[in-house]
Amino acid sequence: ILTKERKLQKQICQVALDHFEKQYTTELGEAWASVRDVLTCPLCWQCAILLNKFSPSTELENTLRMKGYHPAFPGSLPYLPASFKCYIRRTPGRFPAQKHQAGKLKEYYLLNAASLLPVLALEVKDGEDVLDLCAAPGGKSVATLQCAYPGQFHCNEYDDLRSRWLKQTIESFIPDPLINLIMVSKLDGRQIGDLKPELYDKVLVDAPCSNDRSWLFSSDIQQATLRLIQRKELPSLQFQLLRSAIKALRPGGSLVYSTCTLSKAENSDVINLILNSCSNVMPVDISEMAKAVSQEFTFLSGMQQHELLVLPEKGKAWGPMYVAKLKKM
Repeated sequence: ILTKERKLQKQICQVALDHFEKQYTTELGEAWASVRDVLTCPLCWQCAILLNKFSPSTELENTLRMKGYHPAFPGSLPYLPASFKCYIRRTPGRFPAQKHQAGKLKEYYLLNAASLLPVLALEVKDGEDVLDLCAAPGGKSVATLQCAYPGQFHCNEYDDLRSRWLKQTIESFIPDPLINLIMVSKLDGRQIGDLKPELYDKVLVDAPCSNDRSWLFSSDIQQATLRLIQRKELPSLQFQLLRSAIKALRPGGSLVYSTCTLSKAENSDVINLILNSCSNVMPVDISEMAKAVSQEFTFLSGMQQHELLVLPEKGKAWGPMYVAKLKKM
């Protein structure tokens, strides 16, 4: 294992780590050291298994339980549909990915368990019209469809390559009759609000962001350096996407914003800017959800009630994941 570990350690992108070190020491204080230890140690990473209710397998559930997996989310959650099943275990390691087979739906989707929190926060009910604004690679779309049958489900992805990836994910997990409820588009998310005003009950904005976990392992120094320079422009894009999402919401509808970065500039700062500039938007308390899942997830303390930030730690290596919920009046 030592040689493998050494190989994994070697791949860390020093320029990204130095950049994060400066910023996150300031922003997270003493929490940063243990977060850094997990983020820079792929051998500590864990993987969650979201079951596909459209291709159920008792055998798979038995195998998971036998291998020490348990349900990731407790029944005490304010919103947890019976059809939504996700398994995790405390020990690190991968679970084998399923190969794509033509005409056969996949039985499970591998993901970071924290990435399901935005979906649980959105609380989609049967018949609601839902927009997933930045939907690729499709895990959150698939998870949403485990929870409920939307009236209309609009999955959007502006990026060409990612959009193909999204289509493929949906086709691998969602059966034919249901696919007809799903519209996949390649629109600029910043313009959807003007194109589809007040059309949706629920909107998910899983925004493009600094991907802390993957940037730390960028093998291309030039690309990494460029990313770190362009990083400053992300909050402006995220703000515009949120403005667009708010326009697309019906009055009374709600929105969840999420990122997979620890960066305050892309998280709380963006949400505060929205709350201060949009008089028709109110924060929604998600502290009950956070409290219910606190056994399996570690959160940064001192956050406001409408937001949470999942901090990876050993044995609970989920995140980073920022989640905030807003409502349109």
